[in-house]
Amino acid sequence: PIEVSSNVRTQEWTRGVEGRGGQRARTQMPVSSVGEDRAILLGFAMMAFSVLMFFVVGITNILFSSHWEEASCVLLQADILEEWVDCRGVSTVPCLRVTVNLTASNQKAFLHFDEESVPLIPECFYIPKCQMDRTELDEEVLKVKNSLDTQLGGTLSCFADPATHPRDVILSRKYTVKNALFAMLWPCVMLGGGALLVGLVKLTQCVAHLSPETCSRIHEQDV
Repeated sequence: PIEVSSNVRTQEWTRGVEGRGGQRARTQMPVSSVGEDRAILLGFAMMAFSVLMFFVVGITNILFSSHWEEASCVLLQADILEEWVDCRGVSTVPCLRVTVNLTASNQKAFLHFDEESVPLIPECFYIPKCQMDRTELDEEVLKVKNSLDTQLGGTLSCFADPATHPRDVILSRKYTVKNALFAMLWPCVMLGGGALLVGLVKLTQCVAHLSPETCSRIHEQDV
């Protein structure tokens, strides 16, 4: 009777331990699944954001990447327009207009800083930042004009697009193949990181799913 009662107690203790272990496993499984779901969601969000960045960079390069070809320009004149231009709807600022002569075609054109300034600020080479003090605005634009006046008659390198912008030339190109590839670097890294994160989580889930099956097969072979 003593041995029987001890065996019964041992079985009850074993069941209790297994029961507590099962409860712990059941309580831990939802936590791990929530973490995995969040990791997968983060990975897909990273990939979606990288695709959006690809779209934005591509559209921007298409809009501003006209066929600007390198040319030679002669600096003719730099004038500050009497009529001030609008600055983001906040205030008005003076406009510095620079006129050049294309050496190849012997045509006059307005000089701009880059591709973006051609549609945004027509005829203006330089406008200062939006400020309220008119004296500072005049001094800043006059400083740039005086610097250009010392180079009048000189030849400088520029970029022209006679087919699309016959009256405009730019001083430097912002949207080049090199800059576009550099802009694509971070979206590529984010896309690869998101795909790697989703792949690691899926691999972990697959390994966790195979482990109980492997253990049960080994147990059956031992039996």
